[in-house]
Amino acid sequence: MQARSIFQNISPIDHRYSLSEKNLFDALVPWISEEAAVSSCVKAEIALVKAHLTLRGQDTQEMLTALKKAEASIDPEIVYAEEEKTRHNIRALVNVLKKAVPEAVAPLVHLGATSVDILDTALAYRMKGVTRSVVLPLLKKLELALCDLVEREAETPQVGRTHGQHAVPITVGFALSEYVSRLGKSILEIDERSKQLKGKLAGAVGAYNATSVLVKDPEALERLYLSELGLEPSEHSTQLVEPEYLLRLLLEFNVAFGIIANLADDLRNLQRTEIGELRENFGADQVGSSTMPQKRNPWNSEHVKSLWKAFSPRVMTFFMDQISEHQRDLTNSASQRFVADYVAGFCQAIERMTSVVQGLGVDRDRLMYNLRGGPGSEAGKPGQAGQAIRAGQGSGIVGGVLAEPAYILLAETGVSDAHEVIRRITLKAEQQALTFAEALEQEPEILARIGGKMAELGLVPSAADALSFFRQPERYCGLAVKKARTLAAKYRRLMSE
Repeated sequence: MQARSIFQNISPIDHRYSLSEKNLFDALVPWISEEAAVSSCVKAEIALVKAHLTLRGQDTQEMLTALKKAEASIDPEIVYAEEEKTRHNIRALVNVLKKAVPEAVAPLVHLGATSVDILDTALAYRMKGVTRSVVLPLLKKLELALCDLVEREAETPQVGRTHGQHAVPITVGFALSEYVSRLGKSILEIDERSKQLKGKLAGAVGAYNATSVLVKDPEALERLYLSELGLEPSEHSTQLVEPEYLLRLLLEFNVAFGIIANLADDLRNLQRTEIGELRENFGADQVGSSTMPQKRNPWNSEHVKSLWKAFSPRVMTFFMDQISEHQRDLTNSASQRFVADYVAGFCQAIERMTSVVQGLGVDRDRLMYNLRGGPGSEAGKPGQAGQAIRAGQGSGIVGGVLAEPAYILLAETGVSDAHEVIRRITLKAEQQALTFAEALEQEPEILARIGGKMAELGLVPSAADALSFFRQPERYCGLAVKKARTLAAKYRRLMSE
């Protein structure tokens, strides 16, 4: 048969993304391709034959070798051709497999099984395999790249933001350690849930009717069958494995996907021209715009967010596949096939975000510029920032991010309305185009009280040094550095266990 061009494929996963991420595509093919779907069902059918032979004491090395050869010989294209006749995928597979195995064991192929004993077991085998062989290694690689970045930038000052507004100082490492923590916990959860996937050999309604005719202990046969595939039996089956095992794994995938999309959004925003604190790596021949030569768009972060938008809503289908009437209907048959698309899209997002994190540039000058409030403020000299605001070169209250410690320290001196006192000083700074430090300097009694408390707490050598603190907001960052390093070290260790 003539090979089809990849550009004739319908799904963008197969042409748009697989061409640019060939190694990832190659890693996914053995687990979530249609070839993998067929071959995993073949593997399940062969595992069932082996289980029958073991219980009968007929599992000779010669027969096991012949079964392994038969398993490797099945061509999905032949199975599909047979399905055109049978109009039933598993019966088609069984017909093909019976011709491939030694004649003596052909009657054992599919013996005692219903289609879903094979289908659900094969799906669990593939999902466990793709999770442990592809998804988890990708996630751990991203997590470790984040740990590297957090450790490198643990002390790099940055202004914290809430509601899109400047809040109080933090560090770049602290900001990113949020994602180390969130993603790290999700990775551990995915790891655990992948181990919980189950299979079955319980027959048409889950009550072991067929295998009860064949063997004294149907559950022993089921355990033998599943052990060959590295699985355990579902606690209770209808014709289906309980759907929650797979559902919980997919839901945790979606949790991790959301965390990665949130990170992408933060990184994209911090690359805005007017913020400019971070920057994605940009190749020498890369083009940002077809008409604006100067553009360097954060397109990789945007790409991750876009993949999340495309695939995250599919979680509703995962929930809907929970529901099957009585012992089984067929309403999950088509929808469940698209789990493979979801896994591929998720992995594409992980891979792309890893490349962003590994190549992320940090503009320390711009970070300090933003933290200290704008033009002139980076020099830390009184008057310059206020002059810049008056000249229309800046906006807001330069150094206003230190209003919080001023209020807290003033309150500690016994001023009950300290918050209101400091709020009025910030209004004055805004109205008169002063920096916060300049406005505070014009309130000598308040500054003296705050300075005295700072000296008492060992924050400055003496009360007279208080003003220097309010000109250097990077000094007020709490436990940001410690938390960043602690979390990076913790999750680096957990990823290696």
